[in-house]
Amino acid sequence: MTTTARRLHELLEPICLVTFFAAECDEELAALGHRTSWDGYFAGRAAPLGRVPAEVVHAAFYSFADGEVARHIPSAWETVPPEASLAARQRGSVASLRRILGDELADSPGLVRAADLTAKAATSAPVEGRVMYAGMRSLPVPGDPVARLWHAATMLREHRGDGHVAALVGARIGGTEAHVLSAVDMGIHPPESFGRLHHLPRRRLAAVMDGLRRRGLLDADGRFTDAGRATKDRVEALTDELAAPPYDALSPAELDELVGALAPITATLVAAGSR
Repeated sequence: MTTTARRLHELLEPICLVTFFAAECDEELAALGHRTSWDGYFAGRAAPLGRVPAEVVHAAFYSFADGEVARHIPSAWETVPPEASLAARQRGSVASLRRILGDELADSPGLVRAADLTAKAATSAPVEGRVMYAGMRSLPVPGDPVARLWHAATMLREHRGDGHVAALVGARIGGTEAHVLSAVDMGIHPPESFGRLHHLPRRRLAAVMDGLRRRGLLDADGRFTDAGRATKDRVEALTDELAAPPYDALSPAELDELVGALAPITATLVAAGSR
């Protein structure tokens, strides 16, 4: 059974993905002087936290291998302040959404209502233990409906991500291990070929795979054991459970209205691959 939190995640995720998949965000960040798209990614996403050191970003993002964050933070902020990266990230994301959705959908009453309801949910959850969500929550909610929808969807994405990290920590699954389990879950074989993993040193990947096998989560072929599948399912179920509180702010009628308002927006973005 699909939970409310899972259903809304599926509907909102394509809105957030334009930040990473579409060209406009990278172009805005590059225009500021960021050398690579990864510089822009780390600088823009971490910007709500302020000028924190790489160790803090590494802890909050969780899923990157040792040393990956430090290649970009704090050097990405030496010439571009966090506030500028944050503004560029929003400008590019909103421009992508407007291009993909077109004027008719971007300026529709349905999108305005989706933005309002998403923002209502996104500003209603407790912040305790939610570092990335708290950072986004500290920012003003934009007045423009398309910007408000992107901002609120991104807040909820970070809220869910914070809960996912908590679920992974509770299951003693590290960030790189989480990518391996996700790859196996998606049917990618060998899991080391997954895009978030294949660039890592072979020795590092081998150690991660060996560790998962010793714990009985993967078999010799790099596929789930029964225990591995059960662990992955528990993490996902707890992630959904921890992602639910924002939606308690919406009545059943409002939830139904939000799902209906998001449906054409999500369908259009999915058809375009959020690009």
